Amino acid sequence: MATRLRLQRHGSKGQPFYKIVAADSRAKRDGRFIEQIGTYNPTSIPATIVLDIDKAVKWVQTGAEPSDTVKAILKYKGVLYKNHLLRGVKLGLFAAEEVETKFNAWLDAKEGKVAEHKAKADADKKAKHAISVNAKGKVKKVVEEAPAEEAAPAEETEAPQESAE
Repeated sequence: MATRLRLQRHGSKGQPFYKIVAADSRAKRDGRFIEQIGTYNPTSIPATIVLDIDKAVKWVQTGAEPSDTVKAILKYKGVLYKNHLLRGVKLGLFAAEEVETKFNAWLDAKEGKVAEHKAKADADKKAKHAISVNAKGKVKKVVEEAPAEEAAPAEETEAPQESAE
């Protein structure tokens, strides 16, 4: 039986929500699955990914082939890195304790990057909101002031033309 790690779509139209599952490759996209290993919500900023890393590593080690999107998610969450480290233990390159320390150090660095990205996204959102609020206020002022300014030059232009004739 060929096993794949893939997404199973849920959610309404325009609001996708996915479950990350291990399924037989012959099963339908939203059909029967063997085990659920996580969820993925692409509509939030940044995208929300909840993944059981140990289950995912187990499936990758047993030969389950991830789809392209799931492979990107596994890279992002460090599953493929942990699998790489565990393979190094099997080859005798380093001890099992080193795997956890290296993986936890990588996770800490990754969480720092994600926190920076989220803070930047929040700041951009606040800046855009402030600009739109200020722009709306300026538009109202310009519209209110514009008729007064246009009326004055129109009177001035008429007066010099009459005197020139």
